[in-house]
Amino acid sequence: MPGMDVFNSLAFSMQSLTARLLDQPHVPTRLGDLGIFQSEGVRTTSIMVEKQGNTLALIQTTARNAPATQNVKDGRQILTFPTYRIAQEDTITADEVQNVRSFGSESELDTLLAEVDRRNARMNRNVEATEEGHRINALKGILKDADATQLLSLFTEFNVVAQTEVDFDLDNASAASGALRRKCATVIRTIQDALGGLSYSNIYCMCSSEFWDDLIAHPEVRETVKNWPAALTLRETGVGRGTNGQPVRQLEFGGITFEEYRGSVGGTAYVGADKAHLFPLGVAELFITRYAPAEYFDTVNTTGLPRYVRINPDGIDPDHKRTIRVQTQQISLCTRPLTLVPAKRT
Repeated sequence: MPGMDVFNSLAFSMQSLTARLLDQPHVPTRLGDLGIFQSEGVRTTSIMVEKQGNTLALIQTTARNAPATQNVKDGRQILTFPTYRIAQEDTITADEVQNVRSFGSESELDTLLAEVDRRNARMNRNVEATEEGHRINALKGILKDADATQLLSLFTEFNVVAQTEVDFDLDNASAASGALRRKCATVIRTIQDALGGLSYSNIYCMCSSEFWDDLIAHPEVRETVKNWPAALTLRETGVGRGTNGQPVRQLEFGGITFEEYRGSVGGTAYVGADKAHLFPLGVAELFITRYAPAEYFDTVNTTGLPRYVRINPDGIDPDHKRTIRVQTQQISLCTRPLTLVPAKRT
């Protein structure tokens, strides 16, 4: 007979449920599509990042046979960052299990597993949306919680001053010829200076819909793409597609790849109206995501996984209901926050 003892099956162990969730089709997010965050698991609940100065200095001339100017070693500093738990729970009651009925070739276990998978998938989508929000915040240099409470400032932690917001002045109907390209060149030089001697592959910009609309309507941009074969596609559905098959609106102009970012949750856009965020691609471990182990005895000192799923007895009467929890213990950050350049439409 169906009952709460079904949950004692190995199919409902944390290892089995976690494996089933990780084996489900991934719900793509745009930053996940780009793959700019280098992700791996760690065995601790915090991570350490080494900060080492790499500035150049002019050397004062000295007389022959006099002592040479002494080299000042770059300061090295270890910064520690906590990981954050993102978790959501759902509850299955004894009545819901009692009403499970086998049909066709499905067994009682198969039917209940399908219901647990359905709830897991729904909660996992919420966790993924939250993780995407954390990654967008890492592009801004300020990590925030779901209620907009600041978790930490990368600029404060790295003891640097955030780059000044660049005004692209996109609504200026009488802008000087070449002004927009000069804005792009300014951003590129700013990022190159922040990278020092590090190489990069591209400068990328995630922009709001308002920023994007004025960008593609700008006279300089229209002149550039006028004879471009993809111009019609740009006007209609965007250029290119993400790994989930959805159209992605992109445009290369002035040495920068611009993309309209449309992610939002509950009507709140991840990229603010009129805003844009520019950053380099192709820099090793510039953007990282680290997954820590969950807070269970059987995960202590193990390498963290992107997701954990567990079913536990709930309340004072463990035979009444079970709680399903999907969670991740993670942090996403930029290890060189001076490479982050904010921008606005006007």
